[in-house]
Amino acid sequence: MSSGYNTDVRVGDHVFHVQTEDRGPSHPIIDTAIYLQGRVVHRHSTNYEHLTALKEFSDDVLRKRVAEQHRYVMDELRGGALSAEIALATAPVPSVGAIQVRLLNPKSWLSAGHVSLDVEIRRRFDQQPQPGAQIEALIEGALRDGPCVATADPQGRAQIEFPLPPLGKGDLALVIRAWTEAAKDEIRFSMRSRHAAPPADAPES
Repeated sequence: MSSGYNTDVRVGDHVFHVQTEDRGPSHPIIDTAIYLQGRVVHRHSTNYEHLTALKEFSDDVLRKRVAEQHRYVMDELRGGALSAEIALATAPVPSVGAIQVRLLNPKSWLSAGHVSLDVEIRRRFDQQPQPGAQIEALIEGALRDGPCVATADPQGRAQIEFPLPPLGKGDLALVIRAWTEAAKDEIRFSMRSRHAAPPADAPES
């Protein structure tokens, strides 16, 4: 590197580090990178190989071009011209393996003492179905709370049906869990407000 500049630039709440370098005779490139918390969020490179054959080309000319590019990129940063690109570069990347459980019939899953769940599993990354996901459903707090299990079909869906088990006196919730080798998810629906447990001395039917 024959010449270079390093400048910290504050824009709003962020402090960016702008670095401009001449890569040298073997790589005739002026390279400017903008860093935010050690991460490159923008890069601007200029090849000057075609200038090296000119008679007027010199180290002073090169240093002037390096300085001009450094100022140009800083002006672009301060003026907001790079805001969209930087926002995209710093946006959080969703986990490709993450999944999401959905209950498709949240208002009608319980009827006449029978539980019927229409469940859908999708990838959070692109909202596409997640076939093959393992699913289990149970009533947490029931006197018998063993889970019922199913496997998502090619559309990422499954239907789980079982009779409502005897309910305990504490907090009750419908719990639906799903998992793959890479991820898992869970949703819960409180039941206490809708389906109170019978009194302790209530006669059995």
